[in-house]
Amino acid sequence: MTQLDGVIKPKTKRSKRFLDRRAPKLTEDVKTTMIMKGGNASLTVTQALKDIYSLKKPNAVLYKKKNITRPFEDSTSLEFFSKKTDCSLFLFGSHNKKRPNNLIFGRMFDFHVLDMVELGVEKYVALSEIKNSKCPEGTKPMLVFAGEAFDTDNEHKRLKSLLIDFFRGPTASAVRLAGLEHVLHFTALDGKIYMRSYRCMLKKSGCRTPRIELEEMGPSFDLVLRRTHLASDDLYKLAHRKPKALKAKKKKNISHNVFGTKFGRVHMQKQDLAKLQTRKMKGLRKRRGDVVAEDQDAQAPKVVKVDSSAAEAPVPQTDMC
Repeated sequence: MTQLDGVIKPKTKRSKRFLDRRAPKLTEDVKTTMIMKGGNASLTVTQALKDIYSLKKPNAVLYKKKNITRPFEDSTSLEFFSKKTDCSLFLFGSHNKKRPNNLIFGRMFDFHVLDMVELGVEKYVALSEIKNSKCPEGTKPMLVFAGEAFDTDNEHKRLKSLLIDFFRGPTASAVRLAGLEHVLHFTALDGKIYMRSYRCMLKKSGCRTPRIELEEMGPSFDLVLRRTHLASDDLYKLAHRKPKALKAKKKKNISHNVFGTKFGRVHMQKQDLAKLQTRKMKGLRKRRGDVVAEDQDAQAPKVVKVDSSAAEAPVPQTDMC
């Protein structure tokens, strides 16, 4: 591939296909996550990264080697790996005396860091420590957020948006009841964030609707919020902008109520109801006999004309014997 005036031109068909996959699209592909650890990483952090990678498969890339970098001070290496692997989400794990068992969740916009949130792991239960059946790989999870902080505090709002973007998975066009197996529950309480992972089990209930039970399958985290790097409001708004081709065109005189019923308004000219053509029913039709009688009543009675000369002539008398 050659680069002229900032435009990369492919030389082979393979490089052309590679650039076509990386080119901007109206509907982007599923976001990929890169998971890496820093120069110093404890056993807890290493195992936590592996468990989150198992939840994110197959839309994740796990780096096993250590990467000596500090994202909050210099994010150049993260942006380089993001562009190399075409990943828009990242998870960085590190451990030091000042910030032990550290996890950094972040996302990219145009291969530059948009948001970063640093969370400290206070308590961790691994996926292998809970001896229950697990969900299959690639299962799309259901996300549940509990706590007022996710609706009131600005940092928790951004963290909620980041976690939704991180764990949401591919977009589903249809939902199958048996496919709703995995539940991720996040609770914000007393300055801490509790993350729990459950397997949804459908039991017999004696009716058509099954009875639902939740069984914890791991991993389990007790997290505390540390440092944050949040994008400005203008950049955050720019990252959420949709192309015009995807925006639904508004149709005039059409509205929907809260139940989704569609209403349409039709504009018409003023009508003369006297000339309105109505439906003719058999019961309202006139019979033939009634029509003849009405015609006879409508006509005037005929007057018999008598000749005046015949009336004045005398009647001859005859003798009777």
